[in-house]
Amino acid sequence: MRVRLEDVARAAGVSPKTVSRVLNDEANVRESTRERVRAVVAELNYRPHLSARSLASNHSYMVATLYDNPSSSYLTEVQDGVLEACDQRHYSMLVRPLDAEAPDFVERVDTLISAHRPDGLVLTPPVSDHPELLQRLHERGVIYASVSPKQRADTIGVYMDEQEAAREIVRHLIQLGHRRIAHAIGHTVHGAGAWRLAGYRQALADAGIAIEPALVVQGDFSFDSGVQAARQLFALDRPPTAIFAGNDDMASGVLWAANEHGLSIPHDLSVCGFDDVPISRQVWPTLTTVHQPARDMGRIACQQLLDVLRGRSGGHMVQVPYALKLRASTAPPR
Repeated sequence: MRVRLEDVARAAGVSPKTVSRVLNDEANVRESTRERVRAVVAELNYRPHLSARSLASNHSYMVATLYDNPSSSYLTEVQDGVLEACDQRHYSMLVRPLDAEAPDFVERVDTLISAHRPDGLVLTPPVSDHPELLQRLHERGVIYASVSPKQRADTIGVYMDEQEAAREIVRHLIQLGHRRIAHAIGHTVHGAGAWRLAGYRQALADAGIAIEPALVVQGDFSFDSGVQAARQLFALDRPPTAIFAGNDDMASGVLWAANEHGLSIPHDLSVCGFDDVPISRQVWPTLTTVHQPARDMGRIACQQLLDVLRGRSGGHMVQVPYALKLRASTAPPR
């Protein structure tokens, strides 16, 4: 027979309302009571009936994750983190791809909210930076948490110091002896593209290296844009000895183009990326990159959102650390 919430309450010696508050991770429950209820839930293998739970509380117990990003590896990591946080709090997750540059973008999000009634949203870049959408969410009173937003004031979520991380990885190339260092920029509407470009410029300025406009080429965080950026750089009279790509997908495209041109990595060209998604460890040579804890960032953003929804805190913006991953794709220039 299906275990009911009332059965858990009876076994734990508390009211059904208290069991509901523990399952929803609401505030104002004694920790000893919370632990006792959770132990009974585990012992009886109780699983909440989501439909009944939603009807009884006028909540959907659903979080919607919105994205518009060509890097599937990055998105998978973030979504896995959001799902982990949802599972811990007995929430479900709705994932919706969107075109943030579409003229009816805000209306599409409006329709999604009305149709599915998510309790809150997790926004990933560039959706997290869309001013018209943010204004509409404020007007509707929709609670949201942002991953890597450009503007962090009065916002809850998570971020990493991407500018300093980019500065450090370019400094690594300089310390190896490279002076002609190119940068393939990420998408212009992403804060990440601007932060990583700023870190590249700062590292060169710190070393007294003049920035050559021809060595800075535009991409959009996709594999194909990495290929095109590399071809453009290889066509220069004086090609670079190292390329810092805006993310690992683009860096993988650079490796593909280098092989197309008969270049040996890292002997003829050093390549590094950003994010440390699985592809950085699956290509050969393995990519020197910056580890951005995307899964942790998705989990933390969702936890901040759920804390606000359950009244446990007002939520805040959490900074996470980065780490430089030195692998086989970088070496001193010839």
